[in-house]
Amino acid sequence: MALFYVEGLPIGWVAIMLALLASMGGFIFGYDTGQISDILLMDDFLLRFATCSTPGDASTCGFSTVHEGLIVSLLSIGTLAGALIGAPIADFLGRRFAMTTECVVFIIGVIVQTASTYSWQQYAVGRLISGLGVGALSAAVPMYQAETAPPQIRGTLTATYQLFITFGILVAYCISIGTRGVSGSGSWRIPVAIGILWALILGIGILWLAAHDHLEEARVSLARARGLTPNEAKDHYIIKREVEEIRANVQYEKNTKGGWVDCFRPQNKTLYRTLLGMSLQSLQQLTGANYFFYYGATVFQAVGLSDSFITQIILGAVNFFCTFGGMYVMERFGRRRPLILGGIWQSAWLFVFASAGTAIDPVTHPGIGKLMIISACMFIWGYAMTWAPGVWILIGETFPTRTRAKQGSLSTAANWTWNFLLAFFTPFISRAIGYRYGYVFAACNLLGAVVVYFFLYESSDLSLENVNMMYIDPNCKPWTSRKWAPPGFSSRQDLAEKTKAAEEDKPLACGVVKEQKIERTSSTSVEV
Repeated sequence: MALFYVEGLPIGWVAIMLALLASMGGFIFGYDTGQISDILLMDDFLLRFATCSTPGDASTCGFSTVHEGLIVSLLSIGTLAGALIGAPIADFLGRRFAMTTECVVFIIGVIVQTASTYSWQQYAVGRLISGLGVGALSAAVPMYQAETAPPQIRGTLTATYQLFITFGILVAYCISIGTRGVSGSGSWRIPVAIGILWALILGIGILWLAAHDHLEEARVSLARARGLTPNEAKDHYIIKREVEEIRANVQYEKNTKGGWVDCFRPQNKTLYRTLLGMSLQSLQQLTGANYFFYYGATVFQAVGLSDSFITQIILGAVNFFCTFGGMYVMERFGRRRPLILGGIWQSAWLFVFASAGTAIDPVTHPGIGKLMIISACMFIWGYAMTWAPGVWILIGETFPTRTRAKQGSLSTAANWTWNFLLAFFTPFISRAIGYRYGYVFAACNLLGAVVVYFFLYESSDLSLENVNMMYIDPNCKPWTSRKWAPPGFSSRQDLAEKTKAAEEDKPLACGVVKEQKIERTSSTSVEV
């Protein structure tokens, strides 16, 4: 039976569990991102891999700017390559088998890291290998979630990927603070090795179905996602429509599957959407969030805090719990408005952070240090509510079917490119300009708001096929897209009401009987 109803349409527990299971890919991403900030400060890690002026004294040990940048950023190099190969792997193996394979790659990287003894190069290579798995997962998971989620809650379910990223970061902080007192290499090996557990959870039981023409099995799976029995599904209007969409999409992909070059063709705004996706993912990195997640412990140690680990946990907790609000915001208020307001909000608090740290030395003025922490928390609050979940939702729903996997990979690769650049060059930039670095991120946040206003279409409450129709409609502009509705409907509310009426086998509001239920237009089955 249905777990609950959204706009009168049934949603089953299977749809929720599929999204949560796939989101473990985000958890792995977040966990691997969060642990390195604290590991870089652990005594045994410093004694083994850093340069020490007094052997055996961790307080005299430190990494050069290049070594620190490489240890942190090689994960991003791996994720960049993984994101690019993620599309062909996902198309060849299917989303689920691809995710299982990518979990195995991640586990191999973790083993290499854990086995490191006194060579920081080996540890960095292990992060590179893990990055291959993380990057490929970051391309596959949002697509899988968008393709399997009911349209009525697609935004919320896709946002669970970002939620799990934040949860992974928080768990990494908590485990690191719990193991930092462990003597010997266990202080850093334990949090690294625990990553294997998360990969096993995701890798087990993930199977791919619909694209091998198992339509009867697909019908059963859709019924379970809607909370219906197989018998109820046979004559159920919504299930029939979704199965036919699967059939049409699979057949269309077989006949006209797009290549990498097709991602850059201007027809049907394909190039437009490729560049938009890459821009949004780049700007998500340039918000400055990972400045705090990668180097937060180091930053707040420099501010003069006696225990910077605790501050990391506070930031991680704010990031995680506020993402729940972000799931609601992105579903309730759409995509454009939260991203525009979020960019402005984040920019304002980064200006406060940078100005406070630049004007007065936070080490000698504890009040300034506290203001900087509050500014960082308020920035993370806005980021977690808007740009963090919003961009991943858009990557899953913006692109046409025939090139979706490849455009998703290109967009995610842009994210990881900037992730690497920021992770590697941040130590150099911070030592050169100090907290004025925050002004750079503040300006990028404002740029993000401008890009969203002028180029992003509002895709909430629409099926993936209708999103494609909206983008290729010459009469629809980004700033008017919120009012766009598919042909035959006066508004998106009208679309929801008629779909609900058809679902309930009731006459539509305009008096049309159920035999005249919503039909897919011919262009929907061809132009996907």
